[in-house]
Amino acid sequence: MHHFFADPSCIRENKIYLTGGDVSHMKNVLRMRAGEDVTVGDNEGNTYLCCLETFESGTAVLDILKKQENDTELPARLYLFQGLPKGDKMEWIVQKAVELGVYEVIPVETKRSVVKLDEKKSTRKIQRWNLIAKGAAEQSGRGRVPEVCPVMSWKEALTRGREMDVLVIPYELAEGMERTKEIFSHIRPGQSVGIFIGPEGGFEQWEVEQAKEAGASAITLGKRILRTETAGLAALSILMYHLEG
Repeated sequence: MHHFFADPSCIRENKIYLTGGDVSHMKNVLRMRAGEDVTVGDNEGNTYLCCLETFESGTAVLDILKKQENDTELPARLYLFQGLPKGDKMEWIVQKAVELGVYEVIPVETKRSVVKLDEKKSTRKIQRWNLIAKGAAEQSGRGRVPEVCPVMSWKEALTRGREMDVLVIPYELAEGMERTKEIFSHIRPGQSVGIFIGPEGGFEQWEVEQAKEAGASAITLGKRILRTETAGLAALSILMYHLEG
């Protein structure tokens, strides 16, 4: 069953009024017809089972059949601080991170980030990444659409990281998988967890030290060196398994 999101203001009198790109997608790509069922999330933890009534003036009118609390969100909030990678890797990272339950993705300019975005390019990229996040949230049946934040400097990311209950930085020179297991096993529902991931070249040693000063624990994700587009997803997968297990 197809899943969409609607602003709470679009939900009234036992109907939901979808507008924008979702309507074109329903009509022209999915070729939906009146009478078909869909689910709609309100980004506030509720999911509505609906039946498509009609399309009118660029709006999809849905009849609400049932309202229920969404149970697809992780019990802890996972924040991915992703060092800006090259090419289109960020699009893939955002999509898969959303599927794995990330709460928020925070792009970060680090010392070894090859990509440098000016304000104009950054705005376009953030808009693109948020559209990908929305699509991934719909595909995976999420209860909310995770936000992809504006690009942060390393200093800004550290300041944000200090707000987390748990902060980790996977680092290729870190050793001791037992330490990683111990930290992850103590993460509890309701906590906020920040994960710092470096770009293709990894982190500078001083960046790791600054992260530690901000409260981060340097951890290993195994004996193999993971690519930037793999490391964050590996950490999210482990945490998803732990929190839902």
